[in-house]
Amino acid sequence: MISAEDLIALVRNYNPKTNADRIARAYEFGKQMHDGQFRHSGEPYFTHPVAVAAILTEQRLDDATIITALLHDTIEDTKASYGKVSELFGDEVAKLVDGVTKLTNLQLSSRETKQAENFRKLFMAMSKDLRVILVKLADRLHNMRTIKAMRPEKQVVKARETMDIYAPLAGRMGMQWMREELEDLAFRVLNPEGRQSIIRRFITLQRETGDVIHRITGDMRHELEKAGIDAEVFGRAKKPYSIWRKMQEKDQGFSRLSDIYGFRIITQTEEDCYRTLGAIHQRWRAVPGRFKDYISQPKSNGYRSIHTTVSGRDGKRVEVQIRTRQMHDVAETGVAAHWSYRDGVRSENPFAVDPAKWIANLTEQFDSEDDHEDFLEAVKLEMYSDQVFCFTPKGDVVKLPRGATPIDFAYAIHTRIGHACVGAKVDGIRVPLWTRIKNGQSVDVITADGQTPQVTWLEIAVTGKARTAIRRALREVDRERFIKLGKELARSGFEHVGRKATEKALDTAAKHLRLKDRHELLARLGSAELTAHEVVSAVYPELTQDDGDAISPRRAVIGLEPGQKFDRAPCCQPLPGERIVGITFRGKGVVVHAIDCDRLSDYESEPDRWVDLHWHSGTHPAVYGVTLDLTIGNDAGVLGRICTLIGEKKANISNLEFVDRKPDFYRLLISVELRDLEQLHSLMLMLEAESDVAAVERHRDREKTAVAAG
Repeated sequence: MISAEDLIALVRNYNPKTNADRIARAYEFGKQMHDGQFRHSGEPYFTHPVAVAAILTEQRLDDATIITALLHDTIEDTKASYGKVSELFGDEVAKLVDGVTKLTNLQLSSRETKQAENFRKLFMAMSKDLRVILVKLADRLHNMRTIKAMRPEKQVVKARETMDIYAPLAGRMGMQWMREELEDLAFRVLNPEGRQSIIRRFITLQRETGDVIHRITGDMRHELEKAGIDAEVFGRAKKPYSIWRKMQEKDQGFSRLSDIYGFRIITQTEEDCYRTLGAIHQRWRAVPGRFKDYISQPKSNGYRSIHTTVSGRDGKRVEVQIRTRQMHDVAETGVAAHWSYRDGVRSENPFAVDPAKWIANLTEQFDSEDDHEDFLEAVKLEMYSDQVFCFTPKGDVVKLPRGATPIDFAYAIHTRIGHACVGAKVDGIRVPLWTRIKNGQSVDVITADGQTPQVTWLEIAVTGKARTAIRRALREVDRERFIKLGKELARSGFEHVGRKATEKALDTAAKHLRLKDRHELLARLGSAELTAHEVVSAVYPELTQDDGDAISPRRAVIGLEPGQKFDRAPCCQPLPGERIVGITFRGKGVVVHAIDCDRLSDYESEPDRWVDLHWHSGTHPAVYGVTLDLTIGNDAGVLGRICTLIGEKKANISNLEFVDRKPDFYRLLISVELRDLEQLHSLMLMLEAESDVAAVERHRDREKTAVAAG
């Protein structure tokens, strides 16, 4: 337990004019009042109020708040009275302690109707003196840090209350750091397996990529130094619960999440914030739609910062926040900025906005309301800034993540309603399906018989439930088309090894691949979930083995250091026979690019990362994927003939994707596995000579990046 002298020293660090004697007397009084009381852990109870006080010193709060923290349980749990506290420490402290006591007695997590009344009391108390909620939030934070001493069922109740009420409240007060810690501590109780899974994946990622944060902060400091900008750079991995919530909202696995790292740049002036933004965007590619300027348009709680997301090393997205020191103080402490001291005086921060006005306006708005449920509803709309509460025409509440659309709303009601959706009305006005729903709006879904989900809905929907239902429905709708396409790919793949794709052969392949039947196999083949090579190998493994005299892909490139890993860059897909160059990535080896690849311009300023490479001479196996962009006639049998021609050139089709469909032409991307550049040229010449092929070219995608795999 922190001693009185150590606690006073913490306060003196930011307030040299503190009344040390008054704090020491409060320490001794609290210790005396709680004498003989113990926590669930077996520790003396007074260790808790002292820890709460220490948490509040981190926010540089005034003496009255620190003393309130030391005494916040005395009126409730000891023989101390309001009058005694007022006599010893003044009426201000007594009112604060009494306010915290009343908050503690509120059953905020109650499922009964009295929850609304208790919320009203909570906000009324906060509107009188916001320091009450600061002490209460610090009290909850310490209780959550030490929650393991409680009974498991009690832990769940407290964790749920923290997740539903205190964490969002801390965020709404602008104390984002506290919100994140409260959420993560509650997450540890409510879903320990999920949290451990995230942590394990982080450890694996760190082992594979090395210290990404250290490297990127170094790169950013280097760019700022070049631009002559004096600034501090900090980086961190996002909290496990934040990662988990993104996975749920975006319906993505951990490996597909991009912005799991966050970086913060603290500048000297507001002008430097914008100069820093220019330096970052000049060095790294900005991600469209991920830029927000909260400096020119601050949040209601005073938060100011520039947010941008850029593609960093290896194409990994990272989030960058840029702000001044004063903006940072408000961003870190939120409402506490109004009570914080620096060098013995209340620090005046020009960016601090008093959230008491928000609470006062909210309570005043409903002060004359008899319906407490209306008050509760309005409070939740304000508190849960990352969620949207909207209504059905009958008045039922539907909770959705922020950014949700009428498609998400329809599927939240029922999957059948989602499938049949053809339009929507928001507050009685017809709107496009991509409209973002706002808090408090009423949504009416328009349905029609015979309607089926559209592919474009996947780009509109944001909830996992909607996206999963849409994908499942699309698979069923496309199943026949995929089966038809799968037959052509299977025929080509079997002909490639001199065999026929008979029903018996396909049934055998399905059995080996543990699929229900040949129809399931063909559907997966047509949807690119399987490759023709995998299907043929399941039946004729001896015919799909690489030539024993061919050069192993692991030693196909010359110029690497012993044991150094490499991978072909998917942006340019270099082939044996092409001039190549390597770009080194610390901890990942080398990514091999064709010498004319556009992506190489990204590394012009880092010549030390370039490696001179060339392909091994000799025969290579046909395992190097290349994508062809074809425009072909929309006639019966054309696609089948194209697949046959490719097979005749001893090239295996690994994937096929339709890009554009017109009444007379199809444009598609075909991925083929080739030996070298010579085989590619031969294949393209043959396709160009085909009368049904309007255009053919090698497809290169500058946006794709690679991670060296060896």
